[in-house]
Amino acid sequence: MNPQFSSYQKILGVNFFTGSAEQAVQIGLRGGLVVVPAAPALVELQTNESYREAVFNADLAITDSGLMVLVWRILTGKKLERVSGLKYLKLLFDLKALSPRESVLWIMPTAAARDQNLAWLRSQGYDFTAEDCYLAPNYSAGKIVDDALVALVTKRRPKNIVVCLGGGTQERLGLMLKRACDFRPGIHCIGAAIGFLTGNQVHIPTWADKFFLGWLFRCFSEPGKFIPRYWKAFQLVPMMIRFRENPPTLAAS
Repeated sequence: MNPQFSSYQKILGVNFFTGSAEQAVQIGLRGGLVVVPAAPALVELQTNESYREAVFNADLAITDSGLMVLVWRILTGKKLERVSGLKYLKLLFDLKALSPRESVLWIMPTAAARDQNLAWLRSQGYDFTAEDCYLAPNYSAGKIVDDALVALVTKRRPKNIVVCLGGGTQERLGLMLKRACDFRPGIHCIGAAIGFLTGNQVHIPTWADKFFLGWLFRCFSEPGKFIPRYWKAFQLVPMMIRFRENPPTLAAS
């Protein structure tokens, strides 16, 4: 491994990259599965075997969770650099990594989100169309099988696949693609990050993202949806106290 990219820290069994955002993007563009686990999704390491498998088998896990970074510092005294999914995505755009359009496949959750995201992308000078997007069906729990998506990826052979689905689902889908492909695309599971830019999600200012306050903006925007989600996220604290570097015990189903 390149020594300049040798900064990693195991937390709850996940091998998190702890270098800079710029280094993380360089690694992600080499190909492989990139995951951005938020606190509510990390809680599922105790209960969701398929999610657990996906995150443990990622090629790059970045430190998106401000809560995780804060608790780790309290427990160990070690300061980790937080790299949010939003910052990671902005760097992909800054580096012009998502062009030409033929080299990218976007996986979108709904037609409405696709159309709004495409309109924003075109306003930024990208010529993506609906043909560059795949609308994900509602995947069931457990391991994901999507033969139509695999066939599309095999035909197009994109250099980068950007997965804009919810946490807990996108990682499982990413692992399926990683294992099904006979080549090595970058599979960037950035979730709602593009929505923060396009208006499909509440706008999060750069300063708020820097100071770990994105969750607060989301709670104000849709309290009924996000307050329960982030309340659940606080289960991460006793998990980290108990397991620290080690994988949490998987609850019996």
